Amino acid sequence: MPIIDEKILYLLDYVKIDSVSIECHFKCKETNKEVVSEVAFEPYDGKIEITWKDILLHPIESYNRYYHTPIVIYSHDTHDTIILKAFKKVANKFRWNPEKMQYVCR
Repeated sequence: MPIIDEKILYLLDYVKIDSVSIECHFKCKETNKEVVSEVAFEPYDGKIEITWKDILLHPIESYNRYYHTPIVIYSHDTHDTIILKAFKKVANKFRWNPEKMQYVCR
């Protein structure tokens, strides 16, 4: 069954982020059950390029660019976000209800 990205956000209750993991709490509105999915903390999935010249001439900007790059929790533009990874881990606990056009707990 393909996962419908937009409908996952209706299940999301809250997200807890710490230094080593991210917990996504999905809550079914019908059954009031909560399913927790934990994924590893991945600060940035891309490549940050900093040259030695940047480090020597602009040390504070280089530090901020490396350590303060924001993480993407959810985006409509990409299909590889933290919420989608977390939902894929617990997708077997939900089923698609075609009448209501939403996911419900099994």
